[in-house]
Amino acid sequence: MAWKPLLSFAVSLALVWVGVVLLLGVMERRFLYFPIRHLDAEPADYGLRSEKLDLTTPDGVRLHGWWIRGKGDRVILLFHGNAGNVSHRLERAKLFVDALGVDLFLVDYSGYGLSEGTPSERGLYRDGLAIYDAARERGFPPERIVLHGESLGCAVAVEVALARPAAGLALETPFLSVPALARKHYPFVPALVIRSRFDAASKIGLVTVPKLFLVAERDEIAPAEQGRALYELAPPPKELFVIPGAGHNDTYSTGGLPYLDAWRRFLRGQA
Repeated sequence: MAWKPLLSFAVSLALVWVGVVLLLGVMERRFLYFPIRHLDAEPADYGLRSEKLDLTTPDGVRLHGWWIRGKGDRVILLFHGNAGNVSHRLERAKLFVDALGVDLFLVDYSGYGLSEGTPSERGLYRDGLAIYDAARERGFPPERIVLHGESLGCAVAVEVALARPAAGLALETPFLSVPALARKHYPFVPALVIRSRFDAASKIGLVTVPKLFLVAERDEIAPAEQGRALYELAPPPKELFVIPGAGHNDTYSTGGLPYLDAWRRFLRGQA
């Protein structure tokens, strides 16, 4: 019968689709995390004063990073994105120290840079809390600690903000959740096969500290509309700054003085 070849083709196509979806589920970690082990630079290469940080999480994972020294009045805990390592954030650190005078904690998640372990959603949240606790142990009270998430690190920063007191929360190139991001880039993948959530959207409404949303106008990875939507879900006090012409990875360089002014307004509000 004429319909049998069509049925056979449809079944074959469905099996291929199911196979691809299952493979994506198995390989989710490789699609989500892009760690680089080798450090490309040290703080001294940028003329930064620093102190090495070797932290141990409650479950025994050792994390590596730096305490970048500024004026010592305020510390920004930078929870970086899903690619590279802390050495790739030193240009930003230099800008922040020179322009804002802040200290920074740059610490790699598990499996990134010189940190032990393997990245996972639960592990990144655990790492974020360990970084916060290290800042407290080194003399920074909550009113002098600002949480700063970058891309995937925004969900980590939100999680820390819910568990620990802080002066403020800054989210740069944020997105709603991994499933929401997957619907944008991989619409053929069913949500049920995506295990990682990093669901800032369901949590941001509970964050009561002052919040700064830094959204890249031309973000090709975390769409600007998701950053705006996350801002709308957040309770006040809050500020939204859409960085004109910026993509996902050039916010601070493209943003220029208006970007720094947004940070200055935010930090003045925490003084």
